Amino acid sequence: MYKGDQPFAIFIKNFFSKEKKYGSKDRKQITALCYNYFRLGFAMGNCSPEQKIKLATFLCEKESSDFVEKIIPEWYEKIDWPLNKKLALVKDQFLVNEIFPFSAILSLGVTAESYCMSMLVQPQLFLRIRPQCRITTLKKLEKSKWAYQLINQNCIRLPVATNAEDLFIIDKEVVVQDYNSQQVLNYISLNETTLFSYTEDKKPISSWDCCAGSGGKSILLFDILKHKTDLTISDIRPGIIMNLHQRFKKAGVKQYNYFIADIVNSAFSPPASNYPLIICDAPCTGSGTWSRTPEQVYLFSLEEIKKYSDIQKRIVTNVVSHLKEGGIFVYITCSVFKEENETIAGFIKDTLHLNVLHQEILKGFDNKADTMFVAVFKKEAA
Repeated sequence: MYKGDQPFAIFIKNFFSKEKKYGSKDRKQITALCYNYFRLGFAMGNCSPEQKIKLATFLCEKESSDFVEKIIPEWYEKIDWPLNKKLALVKDQFLVNEIFPFSAILSLGVTAESYCMSMLVQPQLFLRIRPQCRITTLKKLEKSKWAYQLINQNCIRLPVATNAEDLFIIDKEVVVQDYNSQQVLNYISLNETTLFSYTEDKKPISSWDCCAGSGGKSILLFDILKHKTDLTISDIRPGIIMNLHQRFKKAGVKQYNYFIADIVNSAFSPPASNYPLIICDAPCTGSGTWSRTPEQVYLFSLEEIKKYSDIQKRIVTNVVSHLKEGGIFVYITCSVFKEENETIAGFIKDTLHLNVLHQEILKGFDNKADTMFVAVFKKEAA
């Protein structure tokens, strides 16, 4: 039985490894049914799992199948209806806002209905075109048979099951990166010359990605500032840093510094003492990405928000102490909860005394993308 102690994708993979009796078609069907079930979150709590699975399948599936015909024959011919029309049909059985009935804790601009609706839709795959590879990437797309969309000059949207490696050299030509994750440094890109002072010898800006994770935002910053940045990355996990070495090599990021540290603990020591730019993609609930991992909304507990909020306050307090006067601090989460977003931004402003330059929720609902929060601060001279 799944207890939520690991991502469901890992759990179901391990389950099928032990249960050899299921063929590929069965594995695909079982996995889809489980994810559909999770997508209803807290809704239909008094119903049987069978009833919940039937309704979830009708709402989340878009194509008819033998399973749909046998299990929900009354909805077989309606399976390709738009989601709004399906919801209207079942309104006496199900209300979409019951999926996540905690509207009071959502960030400003995130409505309960839009968030709950997003849980019923699988986000799509997004690629960011590297600056030096735009022409060749577009030519490859034009020759391919792929169903793609150019969202903007550098962003490609593709069906979620697309294997991007079949066409591109990942990290060299394109980066697999959610649409809104691509937008979090837009303020830096648009205001680079006014935010940073470049010396005549073009000495690079010392920048620190303090929660580097998979490194997507470090590569994004590298593409924005190019030779103008002296990049430092850090993470608490040695394995992550090892993976980043390989990824940076493919991405052409040759000059950078790195260290392993628990930045929740104030005792850590970075290589430099004062950075003109710090990016903090903070650990969070990940609630802005739960339409990709719907088991998280099903397992949600309010206590998780306070746990992460406390961690975020400790992290920003520790890393801001290494921000240069006049320096820029970028705080990012993939959360929709105000306690992780606006509350932490207020803490940075009021307790750490940084000035807010920019703050926004990047809503992914309309683009089948993740939802992100970003706030940009400046440390004024004392």
